[in-house]
Parts: sequence; structure tokens; C-alpha cells
Amino acid sequence: MLRQRVIISVLFLPILIWLIVRGGWLYVSVVALVLGLAASEFGQLFRRADLRPSTPLLIAGVVALVIARFWLDAGQTSALLASIALLGMIWHVVDYERGAPRSGTDFAVTLAGIFYLGWIGAYLVSLRLLPEGQWWVLTALPVVWIADSAAYFIGRRFGRRPLAPRLSPNKTWEGYLSGVLTGTLAGAALALLFASFGGKVDAIGGAIVGFLVATIAPFGDLGISMFKREMNAKDTGTLLFAHGGALDRIDSWLWAGVLGFYAVVWLV
Repeated sequence: MLRQRVIISVLFLPILIWLIVRGGWLYVSVVALVLGLAASEFGQLFRRADLRPSTPLLIAGVVALVIARFWLDAGQTSALLASIALLGMIWHVVDYERGAPRSGTDFAVTLAGIFYLGWIGAYLVSLRLLPEGQWWVLTALPVVWIADSAAYFIGRRFGRRPLAPRLSPNKTWEGYLSGVLTGTLAGAALALLFASFGGKVDAIGGAIVGFLVATIAPFGDLGISMFKREMNAKDTGTLLFAHGGALDRIDSWLWAGVLGFYAVVWLV
């Protein structure tokens, strides 16, 4: 399984780097596509519990918020989010009249998915739009992979104390802390590397982003695991066959985008 993941990552890595460096509409479109697929999986996941979240609204709302982050100002984006919430209420009131037994919960799931995947996921666009944004994205996202890999290997070898035994029994505190340390060092190292390509990301800034992402982003993975445990599902989807769905793969990226953005804006 690990070998297959490495092979797939190596194959897609050049394409991903090219998209991030290129930026613009192409980058935004790919982010919107991936998050739209994740939104579909989010809706289907909760349907396993006989809920009826609106999959069309989930997909459309998430894609609209991602595009709005690139195209509209903050006031217009807030108005869009409010409109989506009102439309969601109308949808589920009508669905209740058509016989849906738990429309109140359905509405909450629909709105939660749109906000979590659309509003939070759109920070992957916001981070790219910052000055030197391509370098910040290329710092924040790899830190997720590097820290996760360090946590896996070191936790597997030296791990003794479970981090979240109900959600992910194989994760340990030893692995987690090694991931934090490795992620912080990786952020600094990536910043130094990018400086040789003309980037203006300093090592201290890279270390700050690396530390925050490596420390907090693992909760994105645990959060999606929480949903899957409750719904008794192994993966959120089958898009990547044995590797699960889009939501399985981007669970920590969502957090990396928003954490990286505010780290750069407030701290760097």
C-alpha cells in the first residue's frame, strides 16, 4: 500500500508543482474540481446513515465558494455564503414536505460540508494569491506529506503511546511529535531551497508555517476519520481505488491551506 502511494505521488508530483507555479484560473479550476469531488463524497458518506444531505448543493456551493475566493471581494463572497445557506434551508424544507424524515439534520450536514470544504478549502486559493504565494503553497503542502511520513515511520518503530485510540489506533504521540519536529525543519529547508530559485520565503517564515501545519493539520485527518468511524466506512470514496477518495487524500491539505495563509499574513 505504501509503495503504491509513493509511486502515485511521484507520478503526479511534477503536474502538481506545475499547477501551483502556474497559478491563475487553471490552478483555481483544479482546486475547485478536487474539492467538488470531495463534496460529493462527503454527501454520500452521510447517506450511509440514511440522511439526505443535498449533494447538488454541496458540490455547487463548494465550487462557487472556491471560484468566489479568486474572483470576488470579501463582501461579495460573504453574500454568496449567506445565499447558499438560505437556499439550503429552502431545499430541505421542500424535501421534508416530500417525505424526508430528518431534514433538520440534513440541512446541518449540507451546510457543514459547504462551509468546511468550500470556505475552508478556498484558502488553498487565498494562500496562492499572496505575494510569493506559489512558494508558500509549495511549503505548506509538502510539510503535510513529510510530517505524515515521519510520523508513520518513527511511530511504527518507536511508538508506544496512542494519540487517538478510538479514531486511529496506529497513531502515536511519539510519531506525532516526530512529525512536528520534521515538519518544522522541512518548512525551513524548503524555504532555503526555494530561495535558490528566486523565491523570497525566508527560513524562519518557512519554519513557522512548517510548525503550525505539522502541529495542527493532523486534526484534519482525524476529523475525517471521525466521520468515517461514525458512518462505518473505510474510505470516503473509491476514486483512487485502494487509496480511497478525494476527501481521504485532502483531509490535511484543507488545514494546511488555512493555517499557511494566516501564518503568512499574521506571523511572517
